[in-house]
Amino acid sequence: MKCDLRFDPERYSVEQAERDGTKLTYRAFENIPYAGRPVSPAFQSLSIYAPEEYYTGKNHGRYSLHTAPIFMPNTVGGYMPSNIERPGVNFKGETNAAFAALKRGYVVVSPSTRGRGLKNDDGLNIGVAPAGIVDLKAAVCYLRHNRELIPGDTEHIITNGTSAGGAMSALLGATGNSSDYEPYLREIGAACDRDDVFASSCYCPITNLDHADMAYEWEFSGRNEYHCVKPEFEVYPEKYKNRKDLSLDFVEDGPPKLIQVDGRMSDFQIELSGKEKALFIPYLNSLDLEDRAGRALKLNADGTGSFRDFVGHYLLKSMDRALEDGTDLSKYSWIRRKDGRAVDFDFDSYIDYRSRMKITPAFDNVLESPTAENEVFGTGKDNFCHFTQFSYENSRNGWTMADPDVIHIMNPMNYIGAADVNTAKYFRIRHGAADRDTSLAVSAMLTVRLRNCGTEVDYHLPWGLPHSGDYDLDELFAWTERILG
Repeated sequence: MKCDLRFDPERYSVEQAERDGTKLTYRAFENIPYAGRPVSPAFQSLSIYAPEEYYTGKNHGRYSLHTAPIFMPNTVGGYMPSNIERPGVNFKGETNAAFAALKRGYVVVSPSTRGRGLKNDDGLNIGVAPAGIVDLKAAVCYLRHNRELIPGDTEHIITNGTSAGGAMSALLGATGNSSDYEPYLREIGAACDRDDVFASSCYCPITNLDHADMAYEWEFSGRNEYHCVKPEFEVYPEKYKNRKDLSLDFVEDGPPKLIQVDGRMSDFQIELSGKEKALFIPYLNSLDLEDRAGRALKLNADGTGSFRDFVGHYLLKSMDRALEDGTDLSKYSWIRRKDGRAVDFDFDSYIDYRSRMKITPAFDNVLESPTAENEVFGTGKDNFCHFTQFSYENSRNGWTMADPDVIHIMNPMNYIGAADVNTAKYFRIRHGAADRDTSLAVSAMLTVRLRNCGTEVDYHLPWGLPHSGDYDLDELFAWTERILG
């Protein structure tokens, strides 16, 4: 199948959406292929939404048809295939970021992408890494290729995503125009143009996957009980033993019930936990990170040190902001308050409060149950692969090691500051202080590396928030307005 990559400005419909007492009328250019040779046409297309007022000669504040910034949210979750999302509501039934952006006069571009679990007619995996990020880059290339025809300003593309989508947003922002992705872009027939973006918004990014296990144990090692929710088919596999091609997240009849699971790790997992924590310390120290004052951010052999103090500083700011907003923190005896302000806290007690969610290793499992990440690093024929040397060496499931080049291009940390890469000028990173899906170290390392290489980063750990995103849309767009000048 071959697709025309020229945008047709006459192929549109006029639509309306209403949320929270606001009715929007917009022009919708929908289901446009962004790959000349798509592997999965249903998941390699995008839609463009622009305020209809621009087509009647009106402006929206300071923005017009060709000066409006382009807001590009993705709906990637769990590294699965993602769908186009119209302005209106998200999967939770809440006002989505696309509606909020359109309301402010932005042009919205919503892409679909390939992801794990997606197979072709021959049964081969076609959504494994780096398919998702390659598709998003191809979407940006398409916009630039049609810069004279599409609504919006392609020099002001702002990406947004949550969880694995936050990781995709971080990768888009960090890896602009890197030659490492060119073979994959050529393979799908992407337009030959730039793929860098102006800014990236990242909610709880599940990223730096080849070091995420270590980072998780830096926080949770020694806490051997875990508390989580799992799909029913993982908890009671005998109920599903006759099912074929069982997805990690969904079954034929729709989303499975979620079951609360409390348990204790095995002696083998506890042993691995201590080893993973020990590995994180030299990795962190090898990054040569510095705070804004030029002080080195390091870790001692026991996991304490200036890097932990850096994370603690942002946690304290989070507690203090929560107090200012009227949140009652009196039940947390380990937070020291003075004159209505949070002035200190016990880091270990804070980790106890969060509690462990995932067994060791958290992302690259060595036992029989694969993680989402094991699936996304699979190959065309292999459903699951290891992506860390540690798990490969300790494996009890016999999986092979993923391609090291693929592992490399899935980590934004490898590209920030590289000579041949155009990293976004601005990042906004939000990671809930109650989030247990990945270590706070992951977002902290990303923040510091970006700052050390000249990117402006707005970083915050919102108090009490779990793994989630798009919960502060007014603040998000206040940030976009500030960086747009």
